[in-house]
Amino acid sequence: MLQGIRIVEVEGLGPGPFAGMFLADLGAEVIKVQRPGGPVSPGVPDRSLLDRGKRSILLDLKSEEGRATFLRLVARADALIEGFRPGVMERLGIGPEPCHAVNPALIYGRMTGWGQDGPLAYRAGHDLNYIGLSGALWYASPPGQPPIAPPTLVGDIGGGAMYLVAGLLAGLLNARATGKGTVVDAAICDGSAHMMNLLMSLGQTGSFVSERGQSLLDGAHFSRTYRTADDGFMAVQCLEPKFYAEFLDRLGLGDDAELTRQFDRTLWPASTKRLEALFAARPRAAWEEVFADSDACVAPALTPQEARDHPLGAARGIWREVDGALQAAPAPRFAGAPPWEPRPAPEPGADTEAILAELDRA
Repeated sequence: MLQGIRIVEVEGLGPGPFAGMFLADLGAEVIKVQRPGGPVSPGVPDRSLLDRGKRSILLDLKSEEGRATFLRLVARADALIEGFRPGVMERLGIGPEPCHAVNPALIYGRMTGWGQDGPLAYRAGHDLNYIGLSGALWYASPPGQPPIAPPTLVGDIGGGAMYLVAGLLAGLLNARATGKGTVVDAAICDGSAHMMNLLMSLGQTGSFVSERGQSLLDGAHFSRTYRTADDGFMAVQCLEPKFYAEFLDRLGLGDDAELTRQFDRTLWPASTKRLEALFAARPRAAWEEVFADSDACVAPALTPQEARDHPLGAARGIWREVDGALQAAPAPRFAGAPPWEPRPAPEPGADTEAILAELDRA
């Protein structure tokens, strides 16, 4: 879908490289600019799953020659991705102003946790910090337990990389119409808060509450996970009455005087304890059989390896194993597109000579 689009990605960590991978999965040419001397942080591999399908060039951006080559790359690119703290690219001499001087239509994508301005713009932080301060972490656990969200999904990926990709694509569309580029300020604190709007919309009908454990999505016995006898887990979220009724029927509790009072919040704690005991009495496989082929909105909580082997994962090819390691296939899917096959991540600098030769020919 993005064939013919060139993205320059400045080596970084987390959501920036994920955004670059996402764009490469969609067919863009993504050139990763890596510094000589290895990864940007201890423990970060030279070759990462997030680099699949990209090309790599080694440039010393602190040198005049490196900056000049970088600007030559930018002059022939559609978009750029960088994930440093505010001011770093400017100090290197490759901030938005010099880049737009050589390419006025460039979409300059900036990925940060706290944004390009504001009281925390220059502070360090990580996924949990960003979503904690944005409000997105608040409901992410049962009441009485510390909030904890799936690592990186709500902040780095959902509130960060995905919003950067959306901003880049919107900027590209606008640049094609106007010839003018822009700067995309993708801050995880902004994006993760924006993702809360679906949950916040429940308040428009009177069902949203700010107290943890009292909303339909974070406190009800019909919206949580339950441990099974073999230490597996079943994810239950039968919100609508018709689905909840089927849930109770599958459990043989369709006539239970208390459980049938689905929205009586005073009964939620006791109902939760009853269901905890019930699910704990049988292994996960038995519960999967109980809820198979039903609209009760119950599913097992699988490991990625189990998800790969599940009929859904197998049918859609959601997970792939490459060199003994799992990776998820691109999403979304496009009608008529050929089957996807993983493209390897390049060795650092593997494409340096080829890219320099292309720049000389241009």
